[in-house]
Amino acid sequence: MFSTRSDSSHEVGGVGGPLLIPTRFVWPYGGRRVFLTGSFTRWSEHLPMSPLESCPTVFQAIYNLSPGYHQYKFFVDGEWRHDENQPFETGGYGTVNTLLLTRDVDPMPAILSPGTPGSRMNMDLDNETFQRVVTMSDGALQEGPRRISDADIRISHRRISDFLSAHTVYDLLPDSGKVIALDVNLPVKQAFHILYEQGIPVAPLWDFFSRQFVGVLSPLDFILILRELGNHSSNLTEEELETHTISAWKEGKRQFYTQTDGHGKAFQKHLIHASPYDSLKDLALKILQSEVSTVPVIHSSSEDGSLPQLLHLASLSGILKCICRYFRHSSSALPVLQQPVYTIPLGTWVPRIGDPNGRPLAMLRPNASLSSALSLLVQARVSSIPIVDDNDSLLDIYSRSDITALAKDRVYAHIRLDDMNIHQALQLGQDASSPYGFFNGQRCQMCLRSDSLLKVMERLANPGVRRVIIVEAGSKRVEGIISLRDVFGFLLG
Repeated sequence: MFSTRSDSSHEVGGVGGPLLIPTRFVWPYGGRRVFLTGSFTRWSEHLPMSPLESCPTVFQAIYNLSPGYHQYKFFVDGEWRHDENQPFETGGYGTVNTLLLTRDVDPMPAILSPGTPGSRMNMDLDNETFQRVVTMSDGALQEGPRRISDADIRISHRRISDFLSAHTVYDLLPDSGKVIALDVNLPVKQAFHILYEQGIPVAPLWDFFSRQFVGVLSPLDFILILRELGNHSSNLTEEELETHTISAWKEGKRQFYTQTDGHGKAFQKHLIHASPYDSLKDLALKILQSEVSTVPVIHSSSEDGSLPQLLHLASLSGILKCICRYFRHSSSALPVLQQPVYTIPLGTWVPRIGDPNGRPLAMLRPNASLSSALSLLVQARVSSIPIVDDNDSLLDIYSRSDITALAKDRVYAHIRLDDMNIHQALQLGQDASSPYGFFNGQRCQMCLRSDSLLKVMERLANPGVRRVIIVEAGSKRVEGIISLRDVFGFLLG
């Protein structure tokens, strides 16, 4: 429980008393409950902030401060935040905003409304910023911060490219951990049970006879198998699935899709892998160009004839984590990181009314059938789908990796995909007792359109996260989606 404090007990110092300056703190990025705390409350008290009547997404609080150096943070809907458009630094309380008040001020300053001449204190919301916020309409900002210049974008591209070229895949290898590989001759049913029990989305495939890694088993394989089982013209029965090997499934899939699309590009026969000596840039480009999500890192030495070693499963999120760690405290070297994401040509957004070029986002209601969700995942070629209510407010997401929950107790053998809805399918995953918390417990990752690119990148750098849902403050109405591929497509130019 927060302790709160009214600022009515703080007065501007009189003759001989301490000089206290009424200072207005503003949080212009929305939320339901917003609190202010800082060095001036000894970090122990949380001051409630009130929304403006003219713009409920802007919160303010007035506190009388003595001249000097102050630090502060915001507590927004249960999450610590700082205003990235105000001076900030990293200290003992994490990343905090900073304020320096001098004695060269009117000892009885008026608390002026935004836009009033003379109100532009360091902590205040100046007229330009206020006009940015209050001109919101239908959840979309009609006017925003100045878009980043082409020159700054080119600088960011070059510095990202230089960083990725100078570091190798070795930088992604954890100090400890395990990587699970599956024998290609395992039955697919047993393989997906292992994925579910171990809480992992993908696994490399090992061929004992050729003594090499030959592929990767992913949730997409399970989705295609379940869809084939639900197809009355399928040649694969449930009984055959019990003994159908991964090798047989992969070969059958390759032949089928080669015949149907003419080239089978989406299902390459050869394993896409990386060497620990590859640069991070080469790895990122390989993942993007091959349209895969995970690449095995394999060390092989042909000189001594030893078996290839599986070192790691590399993904774009791991590379992004390295970028965030390196540039987090040197934002001046990468100006684009502090830019609000809605000012950057990035992601897919809900089209505005009358926009002929807008393409709708793939979203589903919780009562939609699991069959429709799987079809959409395959057809839209996305990793997850937002699940929304009738007002398009975000409730949850359904990911490709959620499909492995159907391996529990052979649920897939007892249901029809058309009879199970998304809500019921998600309940299976929530009941999972995976030792890793069902893919590290990372599900709905949300941001606001006003959040910085760095914040979106840090969310995407979490293991298992491939899309961040951009929502409207308060209502959680879905406004857009930014994926790992979107971010790397932008960063690499």
